[in-house]
Order: sequence, then C-alpha cells, then structure tokens
Amino acid sequence: MGRVSESTDLAGWKHVYSGKVRDLYERADGSASDTLLVVASDRVSAFDHVLSPGIPGKGELLTTLSLWWFDQLDVPNHLVADHELTASGELTEVIPPRFAGRAMLVKKLEMFPVECVVRGYLTGSGWKEYLASQSVCGIPLPEGLSNGDRLPEPLYTPAYKAPMGEHDENISFEQSIELVGEADATALRDLSLAIYAEASALAEKRGVILADTKFEFGRDAATGLITLADEVLTSDSSRYWDATAYATAETAEGRMASFDKQIVRDWLAANWDQTGTPPELPNSIVEKTAERYRELLTRLTA
Repeated sequence: MGRVSESTDLAGWKHVYSGKVRDLYERADGSASDTLLVVASDRVSAFDHVLSPGIPGKGELLTTLSLWWFDQLDVPNHLVADHELTASGELTEVIPPRFAGRAMLVKKLEMFPVECVVRGYLTGSGWKEYLASQSVCGIPLPEGLSNGDRLPEPLYTPAYKAPMGEHDENISFEQSIELVGEADATALRDLSLAIYAEASALAEKRGVILADTKFEFGRDAATGLITLADEVLTSDSSRYWDATAYATAETAEGRMASFDKQIVRDWLAANWDQTGTPPELPNSIVEKTAERYRELLTRLTA
C-alpha cells in the first residue's frame, strides 16, 4: 500500500508522517508540543492504494467541509486556534501560507484504535454481506431489502484500526469493548450514532442523503474528554447521495447518485482487478469527482 507525501520539512515545521491523503507536521523547535498541523493533500485513494493523478483542489474542499461540520456539531473536537499573538501584540497566522485553506491546527489526542462507522443505508460492502448472509457486520437485517435501501435504524459497525500497511478489520461491538473497555466503547457508539443523526438530518434539509460515514475519536489528556478528531463528514469519509435522484431514479445506480469518491471506486472496480499497480485515472473521472466534491460543499454550506 503506497504512502506518498507531496510535502517536506519547511521553515518552522517538521514533517512527521504521511497517510494516504493527509500529512502531519509538528513544530520544529519543540514548542506547542501538544499540537499538530494536519494538511489535506489532493491525493485520492481507493482499495487501499493512492491513485494518480490527484483531484485538483480536493485538499481545500475537504478541509473547508470538515471545518464547517466541526462548527455545526455540538461535540468536543480537536481544533485549536490557528492564530496567535506575537511578543509585540500582533496577531499572526500559524498555518504556513503554502498550506492555506487545506490545513488544520489540532490538539494531539490519545487516539482510540477504533474506526467508528455508522451506516444509515444498505450499500457497498454492507450490501454484499447482506446478499450472502442477510446481515451487515454480523447484525441481522429483515428480508427483502434492496441495494441502497434505508435501514430500519442506523447501524454502528466499528472497525479495528490496523497498523500502517495493514487492512482495517470490521469488528463487533463486543470486540470493541475488549479493545477500549466497556465505558469508552459505549461512549464511542453513542457519540457516533448521535452525530450521524444530527448530521444526516441537517443534510436532508439541504437535499442530500448521508448514507454512511466514519468517525475517529481520541481522549484529550488535559480534560479526559472523548474528542472528535481527524476529518469529519467529508466526501472521503462518507457516502453522500442526491436526495432528488434517490426519490425519482428507477435503478439502484441512479438513486445512489454520489457526491463522494464512489465515482472513483466504481471506475476502478470496472477497470482494475486489484492486482499490481492501479491504472491512472482518466481526466473525465478526475473532473467529475472534483465537480461533485464542489457541488456537495455548495449544497451543504450555502
């Protein structure tokens, strides 16, 4: 699995890690050791591979959407002020100009090794499992559901966050208790379901369906609070559909008209057998994905 960085050390900041999409920096002089700079790149990933080319403007679009959602949600989050006073009393921007618009200054947290997935609709890997066993992540479901159907109630289906280079693994709620303890596992579940309910209701008012999403949480060492971290409710971490298309389309594919990187996943699934190096994305897919990312941001935040 590729780990690619478009970034190197720069004045005042030390590059410490690159994931598939984001790069992390800390202060080079060791000051503010409890904070990180999280930079969203234009890289795009699918099936655990970083693809080429990236999606122009994606990093800024996703950062803008994350910041907007953090502002909407009444839960503790990891953001810290990205301006500070100089010795002379002047207000100065902390985020380097090079990363303006696509970076967040955040508090370091003790991250839970659980990815908190909430599914409101039957789709993706959940649909495949339902066809095989009439269940999703081991949770039984009623007969007769179709691809894209709304579930009787949102499902919390956690995953174990595997070490770098390995695949995350779907786990049961009981297994999440073994990982983090009953109190924290219950809090993660309840927080995830509550955030999903709030966000999906807000999205529906704007003509958008939040089909599923994933959250990451950590504990703030200073306060002890479980805190929402990473990106939140973006086109990379969520499935968003057009509500009008969902209500009127005659096919499953039509009603799941996507505002997320499902466009990339679908093209890749049809043009790659998931062995070797993924093929380069055609310009039409890159442009369509960027357009849908922009449209989602406009719909939600306008």
